[in-house]
Formats: sequence, structure tokens, C-alpha cells
Amino acid sequence: MTADLSMTKQAADRLFQRKRLIGFGIPAVIAVYLVYIFFAFDLPGLAQRANLDNAVTLASDSWSHKVHVTRDNRSGDIRYAVEGERKGAYPEGQRPDWVSGDDIITIDLGADHIVRYLPDNRTEIDIPGFSLIEVQAEGRRLVSNLPEDLPNWISASERRIGIITPEGRITMTGARTEVFNYFPGWELFWFTLDSPYHGQSLGTILFGDRVVAERSNIAGALSDWWNNAMWRHKDVAWAIGETILMAFLGTMGAAILALPLAFLAAKRFSPFMLLRAATRRLFDFVRGVDALIWTVVLARAFGPGPLTGALAILITDTGTFGKIFSEALENVDEKQIEGVSSTGAKPLQRYRFGVIPQVVPVLLAQILYFLESNTRSATIIGAITGGGIGLMLTQAIQTQKDWEEVAYYIVLIVVMVMVMDWFSGWLRGKLIGRKE
Repeated sequence: MTADLSMTKQAADRLFQRKRLIGFGIPAVIAVYLVYIFFAFDLPGLAQRANLDNAVTLASDSWSHKVHVTRDNRSGDIRYAVEGERKGAYPEGQRPDWVSGDDIITIDLGADHIVRYLPDNRTEIDIPGFSLIEVQAEGRRLVSNLPEDLPNWISASERRIGIITPEGRITMTGARTEVFNYFPGWELFWFTLDSPYHGQSLGTILFGDRVVAERSNIAGALSDWWNNAMWRHKDVAWAIGETILMAFLGTMGAAILALPLAFLAAKRFSPFMLLRAATRRLFDFVRGVDALIWTVVLARAFGPGPLTGALAILITDTGTFGKIFSEALENVDEKQIEGVSSTGAKPLQRYRFGVIPQVVPVLLAQILYFLESNTRSATIIGAITGGGIGLMLTQAIQTQKDWEEVAYYIVLIVVMVMVMDWFSGWLRGKLIGRKE
């Protein structure tokens, strides 16, 4: 009896000791891993290289717009444009109300920040708390009265001068002088400057007299908004449609291919071991390679386009669906199959009425979930294959100019995913039903 108690005590001591080691070892492993990450990813260097000013500028550009006042130092021409685009240029004879003068162009950025375009390619910049800045463009060179010890908001060289203030930015080179004035909002989102509906109130458009005699205000406003050259609403709508179609074709095509292959991979329905193993390895192969890799491979074979993206999703999801469907087939209830067989049903009828009804809820749930997930994936795939909203987002990012367009596309992508999430949930409830 004493020996049994001693052995029990020893076993309990070993158990407690093992528990203590586990309790100490897991936090120790996590701590070692965090230290490894700290040095492997060079977090101190990352902190030193971080530029919060650029992050702030990027964030502000996503919800604001800038108006460019540009002087060509060779011809002397002055151009006014929203975001510097020709599509956003002010019509001849028009300019912002904060610009005045004829021979001397005075640009009032606000808060007593004044820029003057003088004759002979001279520029004066008056900033409170700093001496008057004078710059002369001579060929490719810039001659200025800037001191050698410059504040961090001024960068200057013989070829380029940049000034960043809370009210706006000024950049000067030998070729041109440009002032950027920032304002909140997405300017020209509804109508461009050349549209007769620009600047009109909603009440005027809905209830006022016709702005254009040949067409009603509502029809004209919708047409001008839809064909907006700067924000390209028509192209954006088409791109979103391409993205959704890419996800739909890839997902549904994969489901159609995977279902018959899943029967070959399920032990219950495929008695040949070699056939089962070959089918399962095929599933492992196609789903083991990411859809982005398939996109690159298929783009070399078929060229860029939405169909290439749909095929990439189809190949990857065929492997995933095949594995999921085959596991669902392994778990079907044999009694229901036997009941159908007792009626004299043939093998295909047994599958149709004894197997498919059991696995349909699982199949539909997975298909609808992947349809929602592939809507997001199609955005990235479209950026590679040259189709959909992903391509437009990538192009907007690469320009490094119109970050409000980037924000617009991101908002649309989020809304698209939310709508697909709602739609798949609604359709799942209609087809499968919901548990109360």
C-alpha cells in the first residue's frame, strides 16, 4: 500500500513538473521568436527609415484634391488645372478666385501665404515669419536669395527648389514653376469643368429650368456624370463587373469540374486505389500552387485579360473543392443510399437521389463562401492579368499623383465585397435554409 502511494506521488510530481516546464517553455519560445523577429526584420532600422510626413501627405491626398497653377518658364503660358490633368483644366478665360492679376499673377494660398509670378520668369514667395523669397529661372538654372542654412520645409539646389507649407506647395525648376493649393473633397467627382452642370445645385438640376435646352436636366446630368472624363465612372462600373465575372466564372467552373472528380477521390465511391491516389495528388498539385502563380503562367500562355484570371481561380479552386467535396462524400449516410437502391434505382440514380441531396448543403455553403472570397482575390489577379478594378487601382497607385482616386477604388472594392457577402448569405439562406 505504501509502495502504491509512493508511486502515485512520484507520478503526480512528474506530471506537475511537466506542466511547469510547459508553462515556462511556451512563453520562452514565444519570447525567443519575438527577439528573432526584432533582428531578422531590422525593426530598429525600419523605425529610423519611417517617414511619418509622407504618410500624413498620403492620407491627406486621399480625401482632398489640389489645384495646380503652372507657369511654363519657356513660353510664359500659365495653366490652371485640378490635379494637374488636362481633363481637369480650367476653360480659357477662367481661373480660381484665389488667383488675380494680369502682368503679375498673384496666388493667395491663405493665411498670408502669397506667391507672385513676375515677368521674366521671376517668382516671389511671401511666407509669414520668413524673409521674402526671390527666384529667377535662367535656362536650366535657378538663382535665388535663399540662405545656406535652410529650414527643413525648404529643399533647394541649382536645378530645383521645393517649398512645403501648411497652406500649399511650390516647386520650381528651370522649365516651370508650379503652385499646388489643397482643398478638401473629391473635386469634379460629379461633373468636370466643361460640363454645363458643374456648379449647379441639386435643386436646380431636379426642379429648375433646363440648363441645356436640348435635354432634360436629369438626363443630361446623369449622362455627364456617367461619362466623367476624370473619374471615369463608366469604366469603373465596367471594371467592377469584370472583377465579379472573373470570380463567378472561376468559382462556378471549379465547382462543376470538382464534383465528378470528387467521386473518383472518395474511397466509398471509387474502389480503385491508384485512381483515388492519382486524383488526390492532382487536387494537391493544382491547389498547392497559388492562384497568382497560375495567373502568371496562364498570362504567358493566353495573354492578359479577365479570362486568364478566371482560369487561374478555376484551377486553384478545383483542387480545393475536390478535397472538400470528396471528404463530404466520405461522410454521407449509407441508409439513404440503400433506401434509394431498394426502389431498383440504377447507379447514377443512386448518386443523384441518395448522395447529392446529402452533400448539397455543404457544397453550396463552400461554393458561396469561395465566391465571396474570390471576389477579393480577383482584384489582385486583375492587377496582374490586366482586367477589372484591380488594374485601375494599380494604375492609380503607380501614378503617385491622384490618391483620391486610389481611395475611391478602395471604397468601391470594400463595398463590392460587402455586397457579395450579403448576397452570398442571402442566397445561402434561400437555398439551404437557416437554423432558427
